[in-house]
Amino acid sequence: MNSTERKRWFGLVLVILLCLIGFSGPLQQFAAFPNELRLFSGQMKRLQYGVPVYAEVTVDPSMLQVNGKAQQSLKVNLGEPLSLQPSQIGQSSMKVKLFGKIPFRTVKVNVMPDLRVIPGGQTIGVKVKSAGILIVGQHQVVDGGGVKHSPGEAAGLKLGDYIMSINNVPINEVHKISKWCEKFGQDKKPLQITYKRGGKLSTTSLSPVYDAEDKAWRLGLYIRDSAAGVGTLTFYAPDQGVYGALGHVITDMDTGTPIEVGEGQILQSSVTSINKSQSGDPGEKRAQFLREGRILGSIERNTPFGIFGKMKEVPEHGFNGRALPVAFAEDVKEGPAQILTVLNGQKVERFDIEIAHVSRQEGPATKGMVIKITDKRLISRTGGIVQGMSGSPIIQDGKLVGAVTHVFVNDPASGYGCFIEWMLQDAGVLVKNKVNKAANAKAV
Repeated sequence: MNSTERKRWFGLVLVILLCLIGFSGPLQQFAAFPNELRLFSGQMKRLQYGVPVYAEVTVDPSMLQVNGKAQQSLKVNLGEPLSLQPSQIGQSSMKVKLFGKIPFRTVKVNVMPDLRVIPGGQTIGVKVKSAGILIVGQHQVVDGGGVKHSPGEAAGLKLGDYIMSINNVPINEVHKISKWCEKFGQDKKPLQITYKRGGKLSTTSLSPVYDAEDKAWRLGLYIRDSAAGVGTLTFYAPDQGVYGALGHVITDMDTGTPIEVGEGQILQSSVTSINKSQSGDPGEKRAQFLREGRILGSIERNTPFGIFGKMKEVPEHGFNGRALPVAFAEDVKEGPAQILTVLNGQKVERFDIEIAHVSRQEGPATKGMVIKITDKRLISRTGGIVQGMSGSPIIQDGKLVGAVTHVFVNDPASGYGCFIEWMLQDAGVLVKNKVNKAANAKAV
């Protein structure tokens, strides 16, 4: 073997060794050591890296205690759990030196005010009125001569558009459209339509056509101005007087368009029966709005992480009404957890689940975790996750960590959950760092 071949073999062996070292447990644990830590004041955070190496940790003792000791420098074994207890709100740093000499990492520490919210689990009725008239379909209008017209399509309007105003008059009620059609159709004048598409406003002219069969002026559009359904309350934040529910956006059942909220309410609701989930066929909670039930709160926002608004007090039918601490997204881990939800009437119950997978998200994103129902009683009653269970709070280690959002169609015992952090941000409770069925459409 000549020198060139020896060098090639040596290089190959070196690359293999480096790959093996890179994939080794200790180095992976070192790589997972954070550059930044977020803590809530008054809540201890436990870190565990499983690397049997001694290190020297230097902190501001007035800001942070390490392993229960308020001292500037402390020798620790990274193979054992490292506990951090914040003493005050603010920003600081934690310097780590391996073997007390080799600078390894300077970790930014951000201590935020303690935050506790009351977990929900109650089934709620949801009524939403959109901020405008949603176009959900188009149809042909046959005039007196037998000619077919599609006035809405000719005007360039599409499914998912919101009609915001007619002749500069704001409009959000379907029944008012017919009056505009009648008046301007008889006068043979076009309507000036302002519509919203993709968040941008545009205008167009639309001329009503007289429908010879219905004896009425039509626009050739199917429209809708409201939606209603049931879901689950996720949390109530008493200090801010706000709530979060559902864990996912409410979309129109025909177009899939997120409903832009004009106004809305959540109301007391009672589960009457459950249609069990099975592979290929997600089940659902059947519930009714209580006539004597009072309005629980307003709906002000509809976001990818649910609905949010004002609420004066926690609903009477809760689990225990006790506020729980919340977890940051990075603190959620795979393992046992529980959900709170209703199976009958208004009784909130606790059921066991397993968090099977956690996605590491640095910013708001859906599908933060995969959950699996392990509670035999829940599976026997529901078959797994059913529609109407969306928003059920997920609790792990005594903290509210997320909410149930979706069911896997082919495996109803499993589904997705979102992190509670993103819901709290959309509710305005936490500062940002870096419905199932709709009303029938009406033809106009």
